[in-house]
Amino acid sequence: MSQATPALGQFDFAGDDHVVPFQVEGLDVRGRAVQLGPMLDAILERHRYPVPVARLVAEVVTLTVLLGTSLKFKGKLIIQTKSDGPVDLVVADFSAPDSVRAYARFDEDALNAALADGRGAPEQLLGKGVLAFTIDQGAHMQRYQGIVPLDGATLEEIAGVYFRQSEQIPTKVRLGVAELLDRDEAGKARHRWRAGGIVAQFLPEAPERMRQPDLHGGDGDEGADHLEDDTWSEAKTMLETIDLDELTDPTVGSERLLYRLFHERGVRVYPPQLVEDRCSCSRERLKSVLSSLSDEEIAHTIEDGRISVTCEFCSTAYHFEASEIRPA
Repeated sequence: MSQATPALGQFDFAGDDHVVPFQVEGLDVRGRAVQLGPMLDAILERHRYPVPVARLVAEVVTLTVLLGTSLKFKGKLIIQTKSDGPVDLVVADFSAPDSVRAYARFDEDALNAALADGRGAPEQLLGKGVLAFTIDQGAHMQRYQGIVPLDGATLEEIAGVYFRQSEQIPTKVRLGVAELLDRDEAGKARHRWRAGGIVAQFLPEAPERMRQPDLHGGDGDEGADHLEDDTWSEAKTMLETIDLDELTDPTVGSERLLYRLFHERGVRVYPPQLVEDRCSCSRERLKSVLSSLSDEEIAHTIEDGRISVTCEFCSTAYHFEASEIRPA
C-alpha cells in the first residue's frame, strides 16, 4: 500500500456490501471494488428467480453498484436491458448515496428451452437488444442516457464499450457471481448468493494518453495513431489475471484482491461506502401516480371497490380504496 495507507492487516476490511474506492498512482488508474452478500441475497430471495436469471440479475446489480457509487450528486443511475431473449428485461437502479433495487422479467417457457439447448450464459439469456445507462439528476434537470447494443458480448465487455463511446474513458470491468450451498448454525441447509466486481479507469493527467484503438480497427497510419497507452495495457493485463472466484470469496476481500493486483505499483484504498437494499416506492408516490390516471384507466384497475398495486422491485403490495383516488 502507499505510505498514506496502513499496511495490509493493520486496518479493518470493508467486508460485504461495501464499495472500496482505490487509486494506483503508478498506473494512472482509479476505480472501485466490491463484494456483495446479504444485500444481494435479499434482492434475489425476494423474487425467487430461477438460478440462471438470478445470476444475470446479480451481474447487473454489481455493475450498477460499481458505477452508481461514482455519482457526485444526489441522483440516480439506472441500468436497463431490453432484448429479445428469454430474459427480455432487467432493471437495476442506484439512488445516491447508497440505495439499490432491481428486478427482471422473463418468459419461463423460453428460458427452459434455452437451458435445454445449453444457452444459459447471461449474454445468451438476454439475446439481441440494447443496454441503456440513464443518469437522473433529479427534478428540473435533464436526464442523460447512453445506449449500447446487446450483441452477444458479456456485460463486462458492454460496459467497456459504453465508457469508450460515451465518455472516451478507457475502462475495464470484471464481474463474478457465486451460488453458495451450506448450512446455518443450526445445521439447516441454506442457499446464498454472492457477487463481486471491480471497475478500473485510466485517467492520466495528459488527456492525449487516453487514446485507444478504434472500436472497429484502423488501417495503416491512421490505426497507428490510436495505439493504446502502455501503462493502461499493463493495468488491463493485471485485471485480466483475476480469477472470478477471487471476486466473490469472502476470505479474499476487496482490499486483499487490490493488494494482490497492484502492490508492486502502489495501491491506495479509501474509506468504503455501504450499499443497501432499499426501494424508493411509497404509498404517497403510488397514490400520486394513480391520481394522475384518467377515469377510464382508474375504472379498469378497480376490483371490489379497491385498487391494488404491487411494486415490481420490492414486491410490497399497496391497497387503496377507490374513494382515496377519486373522491365522490
